[in-house]
Amino acid sequence: MKIGILLFFIISLTSCSEYKKNELNWALDIANSIMARNDSLVNFMDKKESWQYDYALLAGAIGKLSDCIGDQKYYNYMKDYVDYYVREDGSIRYCKLDEYNLDKIRPGINLFLLYEKTGEEKYKIAIETEIEQLKTHPRTTDGGFWHKKIYPWQMWLDGIYMACPFMAEYASDFNEPEWFDEVGKQINLIYKNTLDNNTGLLYHGWDESLQQKWADPVTGKSKHFWSRSMGWYMMALVDVLDYMPKEHPDCNKIIEILNNVSHAILKVQDEDTGLWYQVLDRGGEEGNYLETSGSCMFIYAFAKGTRKGYLPEFYLKAATKAFSGIRKNLIIRNEDGYFDLIQICGGCGLGGKPYRDGSYDYYVNETIVVNDPKGLAPFILAGMELDKSLKEN
Repeated sequence: MKIGILLFFIISLTSCSEYKKNELNWALDIANSIMARNDSLVNFMDKKESWQYDYALLAGAIGKLSDCIGDQKYYNYMKDYVDYYVREDGSIRYCKLDEYNLDKIRPGINLFLLYEKTGEEKYKIAIETEIEQLKTHPRTTDGGFWHKKIYPWQMWLDGIYMACPFMAEYASDFNEPEWFDEVGKQINLIYKNTLDNNTGLLYHGWDESLQQKWADPVTGKSKHFWSRSMGWYMMALVDVLDYMPKEHPDCNKIIEILNNVSHAILKVQDEDTGLWYQVLDRGGEEGNYLETSGSCMFIYAFAKGTRKGYLPEFYLKAATKAFSGIRKNLIIRNEDGYFDLIQICGGCGLGGKPYRDGSYDYYVNETIVVNDPKGLAPFILAGMELDKSLKEN
């Protein structure tokens, strides 16, 4: 009997202790679990021969923890990852400009911080290399970047996050204001071309050529609202506003778009858990599930948007509820004491080989994985941002 009471006390104490952890502590738990299992983030990768946006995003998220708690090891972990790819002459291993792939722009975000901290020329050269790709990147007839050269005439929501925060930071750091104009153009174009007027949600992609099987033959829009694609877009909106001058003609428009899409996202938040479904407007239907990465992205956008004054304060309440939903439903603590983040969509796209038709069945049947960087990174970012927002409000 005494042993049973003691065990109950220990379990209760552990549960209570974890419950009292704030959002930043949870972000640290996930980051520390990754670092304990992998002495270098390069060793975590499934494919080292790639300048890969998702692992670079995870590196950047972990690196930001150094500023939050004053521990240099997180910055060093990020730097170690980037230095595996950026050579001393500034060339980037496994990055081919003529692929014209927006996913290859996003890893460059980490270079700004490294150049600022170290002053090493190699990071500046690598930044300029990324900009060179964008200068000649293929476009739709109205100027929108193709998502990739292998996906001609197509814009995807994902691509806005891959390119726009990079362009905005470049414009700010290197006094090249024309890139602010480019940021505004890309954000506005894809909003116009993917918006569903009935729900306010945005379709995953748009095909100007109207040739893709996944595209509506009249509008060119894809068929469904994928949570992570809207998550990428919303994170891009709040991040570019860190750099866009307030007097820029597109600044208020971006804030307006952020409010519009936030309103639409709030309407499809799951009432019980505070989370969001893989296919946003089909909650409760067969095969659909509460998806981690998109939910974390919405938390981040809501929390940052509120803290910066772009969104009304009630979005912070929605973000807090969602973070609690992640903690209660989508984090597992293993016997080794480390944490796993579960129920992350491995990846979704449109077209390609094998062909992805953008159907409901396609989205809900893509592989679901544990500890995918596309979920881990937004969770860490969401934890940091929500912690800041709650302290400031």
